[in-house]
Amino acid sequence: MSSSTDPGRAGGARRREVLATLRAAAAPLGAADLARQLGVHVNTVRFHLDRLCEEGQVERVPRPPTGRGRPALAFAARRGMDAAGPRDYRLLAELLAGGLAGAPDAEARITAAGRAHGARLVDPPGCPAVTADEAVDRLVGLLDGIGFAPERRPTDRGWVVGLRHCPFLEVVRAVGTSVCRAHLGLVQGVMSALHAPVVVEGLEPFAEPDLCLTYLRGVT
Repeated sequence: MSSSTDPGRAGGARRREVLATLRAAAAPLGAADLARQLGVHVNTVRFHLDRLCEEGQVERVPRPPTGRGRPALAFAARRGMDAAGPRDYRLLAELLAGGLAGAPDAEARITAAGRAHGARLVDPPGCPAVTADEAVDRLVGLLDGIGFAPERRPTDRGWVVGLRHCPFLEVVRAVGTSVCRAHLGLVQGVMSALHAPVVVEGLEPFAEPDLCLTYLRGVT
């Protein structure tokens, strides 16, 4: 039987063994029962049981009393998907974006989704009223907060907001620049929710290898 510590494989692999044993059991098992079945120290089992209980994958079940004193505890696996398993949101994004990109109205639908999300970023929407400069400042702050690394550049016609980082970069590489319409819609949604005197004139994806550009113009 191994020691009470469980280095290396103890984290994920050992915990999966404990969980798999509980799932296969016909009735709840105690820590000592699990330790005997797995050939490890009971303290190792208790450590992983505590973690599995914290993660909501295992529950503690009182055993019927066999004498005086507090009833011993047993453990049972909870039914349901493993909430502690790996995630792959990039895969999900590529699947959704790829499905949209093949639609006849792909760019319009992606822009509309971005516009709706951009409006939700503004809290409270439209209050108080903002000037064009204030609106651009708000926009730059919001874009910075979600990872676009924006740069505000005044021009004769208004502003250019350069983006040095794309949070969608892997998805763009997988399905194409139609995904960039989500960024355009997001900017439109922010300005609309602010009731800003600003027109979003366009988006130039990858104007330079490390830069995308969004063009804004103030209106009176």
